[in-house]
Amino acid sequence: GFIAFILLIYTLSFLSIKTQKALPVKGGVGILEVKDVLVDSKEYRKNLDYFRKRKDVKALLLYINSPGGGVVASQEIYYSIIKFKEEKKVPVVAYISAVGASGGYYVAISADKIMAAPGAITGSIGVIAEFPSFYELLDKIGIKFRVFKKGKFKDVGSPFRDISEEEKKYLEDLLDDVYRQFLKEVAIRRNLDTLNLKEWAEGKIFTGRQAKKLCLVDTLGSYEDALLLAGKLAGIKERPNEIKPPVRKKGLLYMLFEELINLSFFKLKYIMFF
Repeated sequence: GFIAFILLIYTLSFLSIKTQKALPVKGGVGILEVKDVLVDSKEYRKNLDYFRKRKDVKALLLYINSPGGGVVASQEIYYSIIKFKEEKKVPVVAYISAVGASGGYYVAISADKIMAAPGAITGSIGVIAEFPSFYELLDKIGIKFRVFKKGKFKDVGSPFRDISEEEKKYLEDLLDDVYRQFLKEVAIRRNLDTLNLKEWAEGKIFTGRQAKKLCLVDTLGSYEDALLLAGKLAGIKERPNEIKPPVRKKGLLYMLFEELINLSFFKLKYIMFF
């Protein structure tokens, strides 16, 4: 009697375990945080690879709180998300929190749907390059720099001399090309006419509510609303699990460099989506 009872309990436990293993994995939403100044795409690409390998990631939510950053970093993150979406075949929702401007907005348009907080700051579709100028001060204190170069434009933007009209034209053409790339992607992804878009895409910032009227974002809401929307697009009826990539430790030098970037000390001589 006792042995039979033990065998019965063991059998029921075994069947219970088998039944649990047979249950389908509950779908979740991968959370990709796009934060601070965008200077490098490496970490974002690693996180996308992590989400790509997980079978339980049924959608991707871009949590954006970034004022923008470097042109290349913003474009690489943007194209990496587009590639991820095509390969993984999952819906992508962007949520613009406090700030999603310039390069931050560039990343947002990779999503199928963009939601923003009503008071969020977004837009700022434009390009900027900044160069310091010390030559007048140096002349006053009697310091001169001699530059040896091959290539007329090799030291364009040098802080040790004034910029020529020819160099101004060269830089304007350079910035114009990057600006047109930005406009083109916004027009394509948001289904907007480029000519009408250019009327207000002159570096202006907008609140989430204003951006919705301009069709820069699709809807307004909170982070929770964006999470539920991502789950809904993936066919998940209940609140989806939030799946976050593993936290990678950053070295002291990297953190110091990152902090300097955020303070804009390294903004000089870089073409930025600021």
